[in-house]
Amino acid sequence: MYNPDVLSCLANLSNDEVFTPPDLVNAMLDTLPANLWQNKEAKFLDPVCKSGVFLREIAKRLLKGLEKAIPNKEKRIEHIFKNQLYGIAITELTSLMSRRSVYCSKDANGKYSACKFSDEQGNIRYEKLQHSFQNGKCTCCGANESVYGLEKRDETLETYAYNFIHIKNNSNKKLNEILNMKFDVIIGNPPYQLADGGAQASAMPIYHKFIQQAKTLPVNDCSVSLVCWWSRS
Repeated sequence: MYNPDVLSCLANLSNDEVFTPPDLVNAMLDTLPANLWQNKEAKFLDPVCKSGVFLREIAKRLLKGLEKAIPNKEKRIEHIFKNQLYGIAITELTSLMSRRSVYCSKDANGKYSACKFSDEQGNIRYEKLQHSFQNGKCTCCGANESVYGLEKRDETLETYAYNFIHIKNNSNKKLNEILNMKFDVIIGNPPYQLADGGAQASAMPIYHKFIQQAKTLPVNDCSVSLVCWWSRS
């Protein structure tokens, strides 16, 4: 019987919410040193979670690679999810999707979560932020105030003030804790562009801002300190 991976069947939500196929994610992970999956101290960050596929596939590899180091499967799962895998979602919807993919529950402290956390977000964080406009442009990402300003959008809509590149705007203590951690691998598929309010649905590139931000994060003093991205270009 054909039993497809649900994450390979998802339709993209928009130009910036493009889901990375599991096969491509694994091709990227294959480029990392094989001994990384036996390292119970290694920390991984996806700063632009959408479907949670990067963290899910990393979890699979660590679950197998750490069998000898942590023989008890339940303890191994708890260690991996609580101490090795971290994510920052790009929207509220994708934060729920990512937790469902990684923890098997949209609530990390829910009844069906594979690992119980103290709150519903676990290590996959999201905070609804606003842009910081100055002279009509966001100082963090360059978003056009005429498109993304509060007076132009219903308060129930996503702001697209992506947490990872709007760090100075966030007030989430646990999100700040993640951003101050040292990571061995930062890997993900950032939003490529953002509508700029110009004619004919024009848009400005934005993916490079995520790369620049990733390079500012502290990294571990070990043999692997990487920033990996899939670019649709």
